[in-house]
Parts: sequence; C-alpha cells; structure tokens
Amino acid sequence: MRITVRDLAEMKRSGQRIAMVTAYDYPLARLLDEAGIPIVLVGDSLGMTALGYETTLPVTLEEMIHHTKAVVRGTQRAMVVADMPFLTYQISSEEAVRNAGRLIQEGGAQAVKLEGGRSVVDQVRRIVAAGIPVMGHLGLLPQSVHQMGGFRVQARAREQIQILIEDALLLREAGIFSLVLEGIPAPVARAVTEILDVPTIGIGAGPHCDGQVQVIADLLHLLPGPLPRHARPFLEAGELIRDALARYAEAVQNGEFPGTAESFQLPKGFDTAWLDDLARQFAERARSSGAG
Repeated sequence: MRITVRDLAEMKRSGQRIAMVTAYDYPLARLLDEAGIPIVLVGDSLGMTALGYETTLPVTLEEMIHHTKAVVRGTQRAMVVADMPFLTYQISSEEAVRNAGRLIQEGGAQAVKLEGGRSVVDQVRRIVAAGIPVMGHLGLLPQSVHQMGGFRVQARAREQIQILIEDALLLREAGIFSLVLEGIPAPVARAVTEILDVPTIGIGAGPHCDGQVQVIADLLHLLPGPLPRHARPFLEAGELIRDALARYAEAVQNGEFPGTAESFQLPKGFDTAWLDDLARQFAERARSSGAG
C-alpha cells in the first residue's frame, strides 16, 4: 500500500523525519522504492538533470506526464508527487485543475507540486477541491529564476521573512498537505516548520524541517562538476559509471567481451560442419553478386 497524506501527517506528529528524492525513470524509481524512500518527486528539475536544459522552464506537461508514468511503474509503496511545470497553473484556476488532473489521471501520480505563495492560492484551493493533494513550494523558486536574478538564497530580510511566513499560512489554509522550503536560512525554515501543522520538506533550508528532498543526480553525483552547497554526494556514481563504461569499451575492443558465458550455443550434437559449409556457400554467392 502506498504512503498517503495521512501517513505523512502522522510522521510529522511523531517526529519521524521524511526523506524525499527526485526520480525521472523506472530503474531509479524502483531503487528508491526498494530503499524505503516514502516520497518520490518527479521534479521539473528533470529539465536540467535528465534533458540537458539550462533551467526548468522549457519542461512541458507532456514531458512531465511521460516521466511520471515511468516513475509510477517503478514504485509500489512510495507516494509519487509530480511537479506542475511552468505556465501549467499560472494562467487560470481552471487550467490549473485540468493540468493537475492530467498528471493524476494520465501520469498516475498521487499528488502534484506547484511553486509560489499568495499568487497561486486560488489555484491550490481549486485543485484540492477537485480531490487532488497539493504540495506547496516556497523560497527559491526555480520557475521564477529570471525574476529572482538567479539561484539565490531567499528570505534574508525581515520583510521577506514575514511575506514567506504569511504565504506559508495562506497555502496551508488553501489545503496543501506539505510544503517544500528551498534556499532559505535555517532559522526561517525552523520557524515555518514550528508554525505549520503539515510537514515541511527542506532543500537548502537547514536541518530543522520535517524532511529533506534532494535531486537524485546530486545524491549520486551523476553529473560532472561541483554540487550545490546544500547537496552531499552519498555515492560517486558518475565516476563509477564512467569507469565501468571505459572498461566495457576496452573489453569489446580487445575481444574479451562477449565471452562464452555471455554467448548462446547450438544444441549439443548439432552438425557445425554443415553450418560452416552453408556459410561458405552464401559468402561465395554474395561475392559473385557483388562482382556482377
């Protein structure tokens, strides 16, 4: 049975920390589920980590549905939350409900996530009223990266902190079951966590949230280059994979792979001399045809 919003609420009440990780395909989703991760987020971060875009903005709803389907097929217990990509919920509440519904109905997700505070409260309320659980997202908003002037820490000034807390309360009143806090000072995240009765999930928000979310490519260090400050590589998988692929290429080039263990054989007693003779006949026919 899958994790539900009631399970997550109980985890907050009991003080049990919640681990959430992004996934975009069947193999990694299956591994996350087998590892006991309670929430798998099909984040629009796939635009940057899986599709090679510079930001999350080009990601389409069709792409999100496609990847959500794969993740759902790879999980049995984890709650699958799908990000609503840029401009799928900002235009109108009606369109927001329709697009959230597609992520649930076609993608198979159990919940959706969208970014923003007071500007999306009506959309949140309408989506929740349609029976779809909504996870909020405040602080650093990747879909607003141009407006924010880059990926910068948010809510450092008093006025900004007050607005963030007000937005968190507005989202809670609209019906969110959880709230992602990204790129904000740890003391601010702690205050929001203490105020809200729903779980907060931090990313670059310090240790005081009810849970943490990380991008799978950062956790496993799949891509080259430095990681964000908030990330920690729990495995240097990128290095291991590159080494394995190099060894594979070398094994192919020197004839070591495939060997007998990776090859299929004819039935015992098969007349291989007949096969050799047949191959010679066809080889001669091919040479004759080419010469003609």
